[in-house]
Amino acid sequence: MKELLTKPFLTAFSIGVGVVIIVVIGVFYVQRGAHVELKGAILKVRTQALDENSSVAVIDFRFVNPSNYPFIVRSVEVSMQGPDGKSYDGDPVSEVDAKRIFQYYPLLGQKFNDTLLMRDKIAARQSQDRMIAARFVLPVKILEARQNLKVRVEDVDGPISEIAEK
Repeated sequence: MKELLTKPFLTAFSIGVGVVIIVVIGVFYVQRGAHVELKGAILKVRTQALDENSSVAVIDFRFVNPSNYPFIVRSVEVSMQGPDGKSYDGDPVSEVDAKRIFQYYPLLGQKFNDTLLMRDKIAARQSQDRMIAARFVLPVKILEARQNLKVRVEDVDGPISEIAEK
């Protein structure tokens, strides 16, 4: 056993371990842009009562696609955690209906960004400002007293990104 731990063996073993570590670091460095996801933040949330039992949330958000590949949207979902801790899902509103909501409810202000829609393509290393309007079957008071709001965006190839309100 003592013959195996000679100085030439330990030198060769150390060089081999060093080469393996360099190769592993190199592989991780080359693959750094291969993970497809969106990173971002919710900039502004505007709420409006539609009637006594339903309301709409207009969410303006900014995101970036840090990967080397495009992100193609399969679906966009909105959910919120109410003041009671329960989770509520919102129904996304189409671009045409979002424009109508802004016309009918001028207190929402102006429509700053385009709606993030299915099949929208976010190019590699690109940043965008978008919005999504979602209808909740809740009174506006509960929507305004929410603990958290999340926008969940799914890519056509499967990766899912969440942008949460802070």
